Amino acid sequence: MHILVTGAAGFIGSHLSERLAGMGHRVTGIDCLTPYYPRALKELNVRQLAAVGIPVLPLDLATDDLREAVRCAEVIYHGAAQPGISTTTSFDIYLRNNIVATERLLEAVAQSDTLRAFVYLGTSSVYGADATGPETSEPRPTSYYGVTKLAAEQLALARNREDGSPACSLRLFSVYGPRERPDKLYPKLIRALLEGREFSLYEGSEAHVRSYTYVGDIVDGLVAALDHLDVCLGEIINLGTDTAITTGEGIRIVEGIIGQRARIALRPRRPGDQLRTHANIEKARHLLAYNPSTPPEQGLAEMVRWYRDSILGQVAW
Repeated sequence: MHILVTGAAGFIGSHLSERLAGMGHRVTGIDCLTPYYPRALKELNVRQLAAVGIPVLPLDLATDDLREAVRCAEVIYHGAAQPGISTTTSFDIYLRNNIVATERLLEAVAQSDTLRAFVYLGTSSVYGADATGPETSEPRPTSYYGVTKLAAEQLALARNREDGSPACSLRLFSVYGPRERPDKLYPKLIRALLEGREFSLYEGSEAHVRSYTYVGDIVDGLVAALDHLDVCLGEIINLGTDTAITTGEGIRIVEGIIGQRARIALRPRRPGDQLRTHANIEKARHLLAYNPSTPPEQGLAEMVRWYRDSILGQVAW
């Protein structure tokens, strides 16, 4: 199939693109390399995608003409977004990159006669501070990110409800792994330990509970949708691991892998943070035969290996 992946130069998008290409699909990426974090990391991903024959088109979903890019696409995985919970990123940027960009992409494919699925990469952040229930739980987002991702998700699903457009949403829980963006917990921690830096941690976050899910397990669920489109369209499906650990436990696992204790510098509590995520994936198990299996010790060891091999002393953050 011809598959289009938006946000292909990012963390999850690059892994997904590689997996799809390895399965024999024709994959095209879209990414405008926004400067939310250092371009060097995304450019590294673009080079790795090019090495396996995946082009990444430098298009801005919010402003550029998308008609040619989406022409003949049979499946679109829409992962491009303004990520994160940031006190310095304005609501207008979340609005532009999450809601406006999604609506323009949907408009571009509205008359497509080839599209079989529009797979929206959603987030557990739509559930709010306590993300532990099934997909029918009331969304109660506590951040601009969660609010705008929920709105963008509903734009896609509204079209499905209105005219049968082939859309679904897969809500992802606390994804980690190689290529994760540098403002997230584990990349910051690994960098601090390997480079002898202080590790900044938001007050109270050590006790947060997370369904930290290895990126390979998330990609398993994303590609499983291709084999189950008949039951996915129109649905919201959680993807994550149904085991959870505290942030403090995750920190101690990384310390054990590297063999060094972190020098923690506490920062004031961050508003909008989720306090507890514990993915309910019964629906994914039933519909997609989804079975995440990577324990945090294994996944975090892969992250440390990636940082040592690909980033340390080679890419400036």
